[in-house]
Amino acid sequence: MFTALFFLLPLVLFLRFITTSLRNPLCKVPAAHRLAHYTSLWIASIRWRSIENTTLKEAHARLGPIICLGPNEISVNCVKGGIREIYTGGFPKGSTTTSGGYNWYAFFTNYGGVHNMFSTGENKAHSMRKRMISNIYSKSVVNSSPALLAQVSTILYKRFLPYLDRAWSHDKGVLNIYALLNATTMDIVTAYIFGLEASSNFIEYEEKLAWFLGVYTSRHGYSFWPQEFPNFSSFVEKWLGYRFAPKFVDAANEEIEKWTQSMCETASSVMTKGAPEPEDLPVVYQQLTTALLKDAKSSNVKSPNLAPVLASEVLDHLAAGFDTSGITLNYVVHELSQHKDIQSRLMAELQSLAPRVVSESAPTLSDPKAIDALPLLHAVIWETLRLHSAIPGPQPRFTPAQGCRLGPEEKSYFVPGNTRVSASAGLLHTNEEVYECASEWRPERWLELEKLDEERRKDMESRWFWAFGRLVTSDLR
Repeated sequence: MFTALFFLLPLVLFLRFITTSLRNPLCKVPAAHRLAHYTSLWIASIRWRSIENTTLKEAHARLGPIICLGPNEISVNCVKGGIREIYTGGFPKGSTTTSGGYNWYAFFTNYGGVHNMFSTGENKAHSMRKRMISNIYSKSVVNSSPALLAQVSTILYKRFLPYLDRAWSHDKGVLNIYALLNATTMDIVTAYIFGLEASSNFIEYEEKLAWFLGVYTSRHGYSFWPQEFPNFSSFVEKWLGYRFAPKFVDAANEEIEKWTQSMCETASSVMTKGAPEPEDLPVVYQQLTTALLKDAKSSNVKSPNLAPVLASEVLDHLAAGFDTSGITLNYVVHELSQHKDIQSRLMAELQSLAPRVVSESAPTLSDPKAIDALPLLHAVIWETLRLHSAIPGPQPRFTPAQGCRLGPEEKSYFVPGNTRVSASAGLLHTNEEVYECASEWRPERWLELEKLDEERRKDMESRWFWAFGRLVTSDLR
């Protein structure tokens, strides 16, 4: 009898597993792999091997705009029935069905678990934090900010151009453009956040840049287990003593956190002194401090300890700001080096600005509106953002508890509540029906928009363009 039960029990469990899987509404969605309807192990293995983007591209090309990645996960690659519903429809960033909930973005907390806007999964808390800071990153505010204008002028004329002069004064050699552009973006981003006095100066102090890039990149490749399987990772570490992420990753995080905290303290000191020079004004830090104090007061919180919250928030800003901007600018330089004709035309267009930006000229900048109006510059940046998205991969959300229908009108599917859903900028931007010769870097496509009908133009500029704009900035991050 016991022998029969020994063989019967696995069979019963297997049949129950198959029956449950077949009843899952996602079984009607085309599967990216033959195991996708039954287990998440396949997509987990794809992510562990870091081939998710290429795998999703092939699967969508083969199966269409909506595909099943696991028994509780789908990927979409369409606007209607896709990103429009998911990212502007209030889909939460975290699930509430699993034990303690699951939030893919919680991996991005800092200082031992202190949340920031990006890591927050709950919609209300995310929206409250977004309202505190979204205005200071709006295009109108950035373009008209006296502080940012002074900061960029100083960084450009006193650091960036002298660096290039020194580089050209030596015999021909190799210019590490990756390091230079990352240094420049970090100096500008931290200047806007903390003010120039408190910010980084990586352009002039190359050893500090090398230190930062060293600790920052040393963490890469160790996020899969703690991000995708946080509870399992914690269990293995606690009970088996095995860490999926080496201790040096924690040490690197702590170094970056201490560095950020030191800039926070300097910015706070500048604010305490009062009446700083325009370039030393900590625009973001000041705005965030004021907003958090106001929120604490309205909640009757006396003597709130804002330091960890402030530091976690601005650390997220500086990391995202320098990294994405640095990636984009490096691709701009790469593409221009491969397209000499466009490089020459862009140089001529930039030289039409007044005053000309050369090291011998007075440290003044052109009107941001005049720069924004340069058509070829606009085309080069937009085409680079399209083809070389700084964040090309999936941005997960979870369907509302009642479920919803996703997919194009002619072929939509019911998706149960708390299903993980995502879209990828790298896929949206390479849709051949929207962007002709989508795999090619062709800035001319943005110079020819007036030749297109209104619907095609909207598709290219906003509906399918996911680098920035209404669909992205509605979430800010």
